[in-house]
Amino acid sequence: MNIQLSDHFTARRLFRFVLPGVIMMIYTSVYGVVDGYFVSNYAGKTAFAGLNLIMPVIMAIGTFGFMIGTGGTALVSKTLGEGDRAKANGQFSMLVYTVIAFGVAATVLAELFLPQIARLLRADDALLPYCLEYGRIGLLSVTFFMLQNVFQSFLVAAERPRLGLLVSILAGLANMVLDYVFVGLFRWGAAGAAAATAVSEVCGGALPLLFFFSRNSSLLRLGKPRWNARDLLKACGNGASELMTNVSMSLVNMLYNSTLLRYFGEDGVAAYGIIMYVNFVFVSVFLGYSIGVAPLVGYHYGAKNRSELKNLFSKSMRFIGFAGLSMFLLAQLTAPVMARVFAGYDEALSAMTRRAFALYATAYLFKGFNIYASSFFTALSNGAVSAAISFSRSLLFQLACILLLPVLFGAQTIWISVTVAEVCTLVLSVSFLITQNKRYGYAGAPATSGAAEP
Repeated sequence: MNIQLSDHFTARRLFRFVLPGVIMMIYTSVYGVVDGYFVSNYAGKTAFAGLNLIMPVIMAIGTFGFMIGTGGTALVSKTLGEGDRAKANGQFSMLVYTVIAFGVAATVLAELFLPQIARLLRADDALLPYCLEYGRIGLLSVTFFMLQNVFQSFLVAAERPRLGLLVSILAGLANMVLDYVFVGLFRWGAAGAAAATAVSEVCGGALPLLFFFSRNSSLLRLGKPRWNARDLLKACGNGASELMTNVSMSLVNMLYNSTLLRYFGEDGVAAYGIIMYVNFVFVSVFLGYSIGVAPLVGYHYGAKNRSELKNLFSKSMRFIGFAGLSMFLLAQLTAPVMARVFAGYDEALSAMTRRAFALYATAYLFKGFNIYASSFFTALSNGAVSAAISFSRSLLFQLACILLLPVLFGAQTIWISVTVAEVCTLVLSVSFLITQNKRYGYAGAPATSGAAEP
């Protein structure tokens, strides 16, 4: 059954449409976890801590791709909903070419100043070589990493979510196999993990690029760009929340690492790194769903189909609630297993990781609603509300919690700082959803027209 953006979405149809995006995000996160597993178990916790100290820098640069991908998809999907396919393709081409230009420039600058950046992150003489080793190689593929993030959204808007899933599987297999070869067999340590990741990112970015350049039957194709500063700024404004989320996440991770070094030493950084790798997998469910449903929201907003907006919103709230509870319970069950897998060679580190992850996992009860609320307003081309939610969630509240909770209530409370920040953000998200409903009309009784619910 071919599913189109213009369809009415029953629960089954919506699930089928977003499932490839969810699986794609989970799979992408899983092969990131493999990096951490091999480095931690074959190169040791010092190399693992060094990798996790410099990783937020690479992720921060790559966030430009998230911004253009989500904000640009909202813009292009709305244009498609308005019935102007030629204009949509011109906008799409402009955005992709902009990402490539930015990626090349950012790579050159980051390579030049990487040692200074690592020192700024408090890398000592033991951690610095691993930071530079991983960072030098990882930066070489950052442009393809950006494109991979861009195309995750645009492949959904082009009605080709399964192609996005296939590309992610191929890239992931390349990463996992090369991790085993480079780190497990050749013992290249952090450099081997970086090389494996770089190859997978080239696959993930280059293959969709070739697809969109070719004569394809999807809604989108790369060609002559429609250079328009207003459209570019609008895409950036729409996606500012995703940029803020990912940049803030990198900044918060840097602060986390610095604080953990002070309270727990190298083990604290390593334990947090393990939690973050596992967290990527859990959060990818919320991210994958939000990315998958966003083009539908953008399309029906452009088509002024309020009944379908209500339908999509109500189903999304139910899915997010169910997923959040499931993630929390699964995290409690798997915390001991994850600790043994990543740090079984060090009993103290394993025990710290197990306790910390069990505390951290309470955030999953609230994360999904905040992630979806931000993505939902991005899809509605309301970058201001989306950015306000993201800024509060990923930076303002988290910074306050990380800095204050350990001082006021003891070092162990740093592990629940994310949960406290998510609860504060949920209050803000709900208030925005209530106040903005009159403008967009997404809440209320869901649509009953179209196919019956299964």
